[in-house]
Amino acid sequence: MSGDIEDKPQPLIEHLMELRTRLMWSIGAFFVAFIACFFFAKDLFNYLVIPYKTAVQWANLDVEKAQLIYTAPQEFFFTQVKVAMFGGLVVAFPIIAAQVYKFVAPGLYKNERQAFLPFLVASPVLFLMGGALVYFFFTPMVMWFFLSMQQAPGHDEIAISLMPKVSEYLSLIMTLVFSFGLVFQLPVITTLLARVGLLTSQWLAEKRKFAIVLAFVVAAVLTPPDPMSQIGLAIPTILLYEISIYAARLVERQRARRAVEKETGSADVAKTDSV
Repeated sequence: MSGDIEDKPQPLIEHLMELRTRLMWSIGAFFVAFIACFFFAKDLFNYLVIPYKTAVQWANLDVEKAQLIYTAPQEFFFTQVKVAMFGGLVVAFPIIAAQVYKFVAPGLYKNERQAFLPFLVASPVLFLMGGALVYFFFTPMVMWFFLSMQQAPGHDEIAISLMPKVSEYLSLIMTLVFSFGLVFQLPVITTLLARVGLLTSQWLAEKRKFAIVLAFVVAAVLTPPDPMSQIGLAIPTILLYEISIYAARLVERQRARRAVEKETGSADVAKTDSV
């Protein structure tokens, strides 16, 4: 296949060649983005540290004394590699998503492509919304919670201070970003399943109580073992579940309207033929 999308059967060998081409483009895009991000890895990490500085301000501590440490010679280098990989994946995602679509699209009907494209756009937008929530609010809140547990030196007490490691801080924020980003895909997934008839809004509404329990279980698995992180992920998950129910109802209304229009059109054709 070329860059044009055509509706015609393809032999297995051509499918494999097409898959190889799409993989090469995706890997190449990620590699170029990774190199570019690694060049600015330290600057990118400084941007990721901003939520921690915000938490320090919320805790009424001296921002000038806030610091992150690393205890192994190679730790900060590998942290920068992880930052570059994370940034490279984000930068290259549009190209990777386009390659996935070009590989899948020939197997779809025209109306299926038109239905698939909005979700291809909505998915990264929702992921970025989840990441933005983590960056601007949730990470500062979690770090403020941890900073509040510090102990000042006093009578019969020693100083207990938080000195996060660069690798552990990056692991925390990346875990939160991916967790929230995946959870924010819930409306997309449920809407797709509703479109193909595997889910209904009534079924989702009936399973609401189980979804609430599952939201807290998933939050406990995906987030660090502290109540702030778990509650902070579970509540948006429950809200997104409610949005998913509403989205499924919209899909059902659209399907019902199309069915009525189709029946009306068929009736009009039948009347015309009889005349």
